[in-house]
Amino acid sequence: MPNTKSKKPEKSPSSNGKNKNAKATQETNSQLQKFFEDSLKDIYWAEKSLTKALPKMQKAATTEELKNAIEEHLTQTETQVVRLEQVFELIGKKAQAKKCDAMEGLIKEGESIIEETEDGSMTRDVGIIMAAQKVEHYEIATYGGLAQIATTMGLDEAADLLNETLDEEKEADEILTKIAENNINWEAEQETETE
Repeated sequence: MPNTKSKKPEKSPSSNGKNKNAKATQETNSQLQKFFEDSLKDIYWAEKSLTKALPKMQKAATTEELKNAIEEHLTQTETQVVRLEQVFELIGKKAQAKKCDAMEGLIKEGESIIEETEDGSMTRDVGIIMAAQKVEHYEIATYGGLAQIATTMGLDEAADLLNETLDEEKEADEILTKIAENNINWEAEQETETE
């Protein structure tokens, strides 16, 4: 079956992939491009907000295993912010953040869980893991969608960067599941409610 996908030819061939990506975006002023840029701004705000929220979650965590996983994810998140800035550069746009209502809600929910669970309890760790996994699932959905859009628009370098972050988010989610299954959930189930 022939490939029916039409691609705009470049005006001047360039060996620099950055120029190709920036040109492809600048030459196509489509609704999809605008949606892609807005979604990038949204996740950029989300990631930057996470760099402030994760240390609070880490401080509230009970087990060293969870504290270490959050610390590792904080380092990854800082790298992901830089990676998003590279994506903005590839499309010829300045990195800008636009408030992400979804992430704001997920962070607030995480804060509520910390407030409503007992300090030093395994139940608090269960809540933190669950809140963190909700964040991961939101990010997995977002990066998966953005990578697909980038591929559709011929922004291969941007798609590669977005897929790299997508893989990290999936791995972080798996690590959180393993931590929960390695006794935290079971130990939390043994805790009695205190008044």
